[in-house]
Amino acid sequence: MSLTLTLGLDVGTQGTKGVVLDLHTSAVVARAARSYDLLPPAQPGAAEQHPEQWLDAAREVVGELLAHPDVTPSALVALAVSGQQHGLVVLDEHDAVIRPAKLWCDTSTARQAAALSERLGRAVPTGFTASKIAWLAEREPEHWARTRRVLLPHDYLNFVLTGRACMEAGDASGTGCFDPVTRRFEARAVDAVDPRLAECLPELVAPGVLIGEVSAAGAARLGVPAGLPVATGSGDNMMSAFGSGATQPGVAVVSLGTSGTLFAQSAAPVLDPAGLIAPFCDATGAWLPLLCVMNCTGVLEEVRAAFPGSSHDALSEAAAQVAPGSDGLLMLPYLQGERVPDLPHARGALLGLRPGLLRADRLYRAAMEGVSLNLALGAARLRALDVPVNSVRVVGGAARNALWLQILADCLDAPVQRLAEAESAALGAALCAAWSWRRAQGDELSAHELATPCVQLTGEPVRPDVQRVALYAQLRDEFASRTEQLFGLTPSAV
Repeated sequence: MSLTLTLGLDVGTQGTKGVVLDLHTSAVVARAARSYDLLPPAQPGAAEQHPEQWLDAAREVVGELLAHPDVTPSALVALAVSGQQHGLVVLDEHDAVIRPAKLWCDTSTARQAAALSERLGRAVPTGFTASKIAWLAEREPEHWARTRRVLLPHDYLNFVLTGRACMEAGDASGTGCFDPVTRRFEARAVDAVDPRLAECLPELVAPGVLIGEVSAAGAARLGVPAGLPVATGSGDNMMSAFGSGATQPGVAVVSLGTSGTLFAQSAAPVLDPAGLIAPFCDATGAWLPLLCVMNCTGVLEEVRAAFPGSSHDALSEAAAQVAPGSDGLLMLPYLQGERVPDLPHARGALLGLRPGLLRADRLYRAAMEGVSLNLALGAARLRALDVPVNSVRVVGGAARNALWLQILADCLDAPVQRLAEAESAALGAALCAAWSWRRAQGDELSAHELATPCVQLTGEPVRPDVQRVALYAQLRDEFASRTEQLFGLTPSAV
């Protein structure tokens, strides 16, 4: 049995997942997960969770992992946390949570985001943390007055574990008031959000370091052994990049989950004048230009729910018999507003209706195509910014859907392939823990060297078909045109 294990936790929107990685065999030896829901919306567009939900789920996941027969708790050498990006956790002078966390998918702060964008002269997406802080100061001034710490979800878990409040560049670059080039908070942006914000922000730490050890209080709360070293960790996209092998330029990753993301590592900052591609830092000292769309697997779930008794497997099988293009049915899948394009108040649209098309198989394929076409517009934007999208690795819960993989390959005009480990963010956290621990021992190996033997592909690549690529290129243009007609804004236009 190995004496060198690391633990990775991924605190997401729908649940918390964890893995234990054996550094000798480069294999995951244990997995666990717990699910939870959003709180009932307190106002239109709100999406919130209480951080206690994350802690309770993490404790259960850790307990299951440490009870696994292939895991010896004393063999753990480090842990790291991956967390949903952009969430806002506010603590008072006693470090107690003041109110539920507003999440990345909360669109109730659209007005504050628009005001910040105008004031700063650059796009501040509604989903980013800055607009949530401005909303809190404006709408709940009594809560803002009590606030002494502003943390992101993964920072909060680190704080509970170690008692140290800190933040790293990857997650910080999704706040909306961070300069990804200098890797520092932008004083002008911080002041524009609120003059008090600067005193509430935590210290910034470098990538690939250990930030402390699990305290006695952290061990009691989360069930992790006291004294276990804790690495920086990062946001879920940064950790997913680590866990899917996007640790050097040339590998693009699509994540199909509650949100849909497309990202790739870059050796230099990628600044999009249109603000459509987020100029994130990654978790290794490089950059991670990223597209994020809010509407992804939930669109397919809405179709499934509309046909009681149906399943995603059955609907996918039926949709595979429908010709590409869904017999002329085009879905603009903005069911809960959208982040890219910047349409927080938009609604979805179903175009091209005629008799016989309101059927489950057509609707399901149109949903897959609509989400994929929005991602394809993002891929076109990345390519225009000189970020190659030559091959794609697909992660997330929907990565097992063979039809969706083929539609993505055709829409993106690139071969796509699944990863053997579906929980790429949790694996990335375990790898981050291993990398930071090894570096603390004086081993200066790169993140890519560490990750390569642990990131395994599965199955044959799904390759694009020349004729379908041409068809979907036309549909992509129509998708953009229809969005402009209906909402006055072109998504991810090149």
